[in-house]
Amino acid sequence: MRKALSIMLIFCMAVTMFGCAKTDEKTAATDEKTYKIATVVKESSDPWFIRMEEGVNRFAKDTGVNAFQKGPSKTDAAQQVQVIEELIAQDIDAICVVPIDPAACESVFKKAMDKGIVVITHEATTQQNCDFNIEAFDNVGYGAYMMDELAKAMGEEGQYVCMVSFLTNAAHKEWSDAAIARQKEKYPNMELIPEEKIETEDNVEIAYERVKEILKKYPDMKGFLGTASNDPPGAGKAIEEMGLIGKAFAVGTSVTSVAGPYLESGSVAAATCWDPAEAGYAMNVLAKMVLDGKRGEIVSGLNLGVPGFENITVNNGKYVNGQGWIVITKDNMSEYNF
Repeated sequence: MRKALSIMLIFCMAVTMFGCAKTDEKTAATDEKTYKIATVVKESSDPWFIRMEEGVNRFAKDTGVNAFQKGPSKTDAAQQVQVIEELIAQDIDAICVVPIDPAACESVFKKAMDKGIVVITHEATTQQNCDFNIEAFDNVGYGAYMMDELAKAMGEEGQYVCMVSFLTNAAHKEWSDAAIARQKEKYPNMELIPEEKIETEDNVEIAYERVKEILKKYPDMKGFLGTASNDPPGAGKAIEEMGLIGKAFAVGTSVTSVAGPYLESGSVAAATCWDPAEAGYAMNVLAKMVLDGKRGEIVSGLNLGVPGFENITVNNGKYVNGQGWIVITKDNMSEYNF
């Protein structure tokens, strides 16, 4: 009898311990929440942001996080705010946004943050209501990089001109000013003519017409540095038409979907930009770090584990810069199909 009771006691203890273990496992599994992170872009059908979605999807696959991308059907600030409003109303943990108009998003971002939603922005260096804003590079470094590429194409000598979308565009002004400073510092045999920057309204046809005018006025002009995405292809079109391939060169911010034919012909020597796929991935990395309680680890020198963001700098506690600029040429353009 005593032996039977002992056996029953041991059995009951085993069942109780097994049950507790299973309960602990279930509790642990419940505690491991799968975050829901939405990336909101300027326009869902834009090739640039289709490329960004590749990075967002790769992040989701690598981490198991429920990360996805949304955006308005056209580049409209009000529509983008509406997309963000709809996400706030859902069970969302973080939003990563490329604002069309940073100022127009301040109110909706504050609303999100007040609800405990993490807000990460990109291409929004003036954004106030965000946990972090991340850029692929600092503007001065990027401008210098563009000049290095133009100097390489020009053989470090000859006349060149700077093109901007509008003289009031802050980023284009910073890039072009930094490029000119780099030229004066490092390439003494190059000459900026004319001194004033050329406005193109980020329009291929306007850039094309302006470059033709410049080439007629300055027949020895050798280089065109464009800050807007339609500047290099506009310049390339003029260079082709005037039979100056190999004698005049366009370099600057653009992408394969716009500059590809001119990269192929050689009228555009190089298109500089950053890879939106890596920027999308990096935004999501920051969002997850904040959600994981690792905000304090986001400091200068941190490696985010993303190409171009291996040694970030952080200014004023929340403005993050990488060194993520890339150069697209005839030889590697197939790798950057955006």
